[in-house]
Amino acid sequence: MAVLVPAVTMLTLGLWGLDRGGMWRDEAVTFQVARRSMAQIWHLLGSVDAVHGLYYLLMHLVLAVRPGEVLLRLPSVFGAAVAAGLVAALGTRLCRPRVGLWAGLLYAITPMVGHYAQEGRSYALVAAGGAGATLLLVRAVQGSSTPTGVRWWPYGVVLAATCLLHEFAVLVLLAHACTLALARVPWRVWRGWLCAAGAAVAVLLPLVLFSRGQAAQVAWLAVPDGSSVEGLVRQFAGPDQVVLGPYLVLMALGVRARGPQRGVSLAGVALPLLVVPPMVLMGVSQFRPLYDDRYVLYALAGAPLLAAAGAERVAGAVGRLRAGGTRRDSRVRAPYALSRRVGAALLGVLAVCGVLVVQFPLLRADRSAANRPDDLAAMSAVVGREVRPGDPVLFLPSLERRSALAYPADFRGIRDVALKVPAAADGTLYGREVGAGELRRRLGRLAYVWVVSEPYVLRSSWTPWNSTERAKLAVVNKGFVTRAEYVSRGVTLRLYVRRAESRPASAPTRPAVTPRSSRSSGNPHFRPRTP
Repeated sequence: MAVLVPAVTMLTLGLWGLDRGGMWRDEAVTFQVARRSMAQIWHLLGSVDAVHGLYYLLMHLVLAVRPGEVLLRLPSVFGAAVAAGLVAALGTRLCRPRVGLWAGLLYAITPMVGHYAQEGRSYALVAAGGAGATLLLVRAVQGSSTPTGVRWWPYGVVLAATCLLHEFAVLVLLAHACTLALARVPWRVWRGWLCAAGAAVAVLLPLVLFSRGQAAQVAWLAVPDGSSVEGLVRQFAGPDQVVLGPYLVLMALGVRARGPQRGVSLAGVALPLLVVPPMVLMGVSQFRPLYDDRYVLYALAGAPLLAAAGAERVAGAVGRLRAGGTRRDSRVRAPYALSRRVGAALLGVLAVCGVLVVQFPLLRADRSAANRPDDLAAMSAVVGREVRPGDPVLFLPSLERRSALAYPADFRGIRDVALKVPAAADGTLYGREVGAGELRRRLGRLAYVWVVSEPYVLRSSWTPWNSTERAKLAVVNKGFVTRAEYVSRGVTLRLYVRRAESRPASAPTRPAVTPRSSRSSGNPHFRPRTP
């Protein structure tokens, strides 16, 4: 029951609002890559996103059932539910069932967990793998009657699979090493762990060496600072101030809770898991930025475990005070103790429900597409409504082609001005575009063009990174004027028409399409422009 209730709670919260609407950019990458053939996925991984290769192959099998936004996110929901159950299992094994129940429920209602439970990315699955590997570590250390090889091979297999889902999960090994050191385990335990850990690292090493050549993918990451630490603490313990303070106090009490003189304790497992992976990744990122909070989501499991241990310490102190002031004979002592334990467990559940009530507005807001950086479905719908078959479309920069790759039905029949080789055939995420000279010739024959762009492209401070992107921006700004604009969060669609003085003699005097503002109300919204 202590394991099942948190898992079911997480599953319920994960399924709630799962069909929130459109995909955002990262989900769109998962969706369009996973729908390629196995050969095309393999071709892609040779040039980009090798770190997500196992996840893409898994999602290829999932989306083969029925491509759609709900099915895209469903593995993450199940991963989060499994993780909640595993956190509860850790608390139960290391302390007692009610601690496991509280820890699993706290994990399930944490907004950060709920956010990634509804993401079509690998992070919730990695969190489940990290919790599973930690539980297997505890079982291996405590299972003295089981042969060493039998104890450690499940740990090595789960750890290797988790690291292949995301390379930075390997940092959990450092946390586990700290756990073994704190537990003062004998050499035979270290030997079994080193063999399992070494096997997992050996499996991961080829991927690490190969993916180093694709490091430009994380060039956008910044050096973490004090605000990064504060933000991670708030995400792990709860962003609401009403929750954050008591949560941190309980965690501090959980750290100080007594464990066995020798052997694995709850604090000895939870504290390294919580602290070591983020600390190491932030430290490395001072020299080469690699840190993002989602990369260490699996470390969050340590926070509810410590908080639940702290709550158990408080409950024990209260129970001793009450027992000290009440004398009972032996005939009623056992039933009284049982009822006291049940009452304490229920009070803890009620406290978790109070936390859920406080954080419910955050959880509800997260079920909206507006809580993601962009909504590709909204902009794609405008393209499908306003852009007619045969109309020229320019994606600026080229990665904005992700809208067309995620929602191809809305872009069916359009003329992609810059595209040379489609993404799937080219083995890239967004396809290969023509050179700057050819693009200028193609744009020079147009009387109008639709431009799908990022908002930052419209700022004068943006400098394109290659010659084709520079040619797009230069030709559009010099030879065209804006006739209409459709704005959605994170994406802008503009209709550009040729300036009168630069219009080719053979070109029509006005574009073949005109913006239909009567059908463009709402979000995204329409803003007419006067050329």
